[in-house]
Amino acid sequence: TPQKMTVQDVPGAFPTVDVPDHAHYTIGIVILIVGITGALGNFLIIYAFYRSRSLRTPANIFIINLAISDFLMSITQSPVFFTNSLHKRWIFGEKG
Repeated sequence: TPQKMTVQDVPGAFPTVDVPDHAHYTIGIVILIVGITGALGNFLIIYAFYRSRSLRTPANIFIINLAISDFLMSITQSPVFFTNSLHKRWIFGEKG
C-alpha cells in the first residue's frame, strides 16, 4: 500500500519565521478592535435599515447585503484570529 505523506514529511514545505511576542499581541489587539468596531457598526446599519421604511430602496439592498456579510465576517473571523494571536499558533490543530 502507498504511504500517506504529510506536511511534516516534506522539509521546508511551510517555512516559519520567528516573530516577537509583542507583534502577536499587537496584531491580536488590533484585530479585536477592528472586529468589535465592524460588528457594532454593521449591526447599527442593519438595525437602521430594518427600522426605517424610507431606507428600503433597491440601491440600499446592496448596502445591507454588504453590511450583513461584513457583520458575519466580523463575528466569526476576528475572535479566531485574536485567539490564535494570543496563543502565537494555530489552535485548531492539523485537522482544523
